[in-house]
Amino acid sequence: MGYLNNNVVTVDAILTKKGRELLARGDGSFKITQFALSDDEIDYTLYNTTHPSGSAFYGEAIEAMPLLEAFPDENQIMKYKLATLPRGTSKLPLIEAGYSAIRLKQGASLAITPQTLNYLGATSTFEAGGYTATIADVRVASNFTGVGINTEEAERLNSTSTVGTNVSKTVIGTSINVTATTVNTLFGTKTQLQTTLTLVGRDSGARITIPVTIIKVNN
Repeated sequence: MGYLNNNVVTVDAILTKKGRELLARGDGSFKITQFALSDDEIDYTLYNTTHPSGSAFYGEAIEAMPLLEAFPDENQIMKYKLATLPRGTSKLPLIEAGYSAIRLKQGASLAITPQTLNYLGATSTFEAGGYTATIADVRVASNFTGVGINTEEAERLNSTSTVGTNVSKTVIGTSINVTATTVNTLFGTKTQLQTTLTLVGRDSGARITIPVTIIKVNN
């Protein structure tokens, strides 16, 4: 969803592939039960408290910024979702995944159980809604699933298969399981494959991106 321009409150709403599928059924299964807001296109460093025209113009540059047109790609849009935090929150929540970088040999497996720091008054906590995990190139993983969240959305994402192309995949869970590929042809002449894993707290909106390296060991 996105505003078409800054002059009138006109909203452009589009459906994801799954949304179009449900709408096409015509059986009432298409129901909007949740929504999220984000401010990806806003550069808050442009807020100018020294504007010569006074406080009414501090945010003038921000208000004049062009806004993004909606498109259904979770890797490019809705990165910075707006979240409601408890009154008195003095620190933004952060995700601790236990790894600053992930290195896996072919066929090796890893279970990642994120925690959220500075959230709900706790030093660290596990979010009740779980975490979304997006791997930028799903080809590097022979298995990529989330466990611990049993909603319809989580089950759908976890069961989604790909066609072997360089696309991302997103899963939901309190823990994320990843197994490195054993396919040698992906490496070509390289000995390593590079991608990223992005974790987002579904309740807090906290976000972290971790570099992932898959190391070739099979001849």
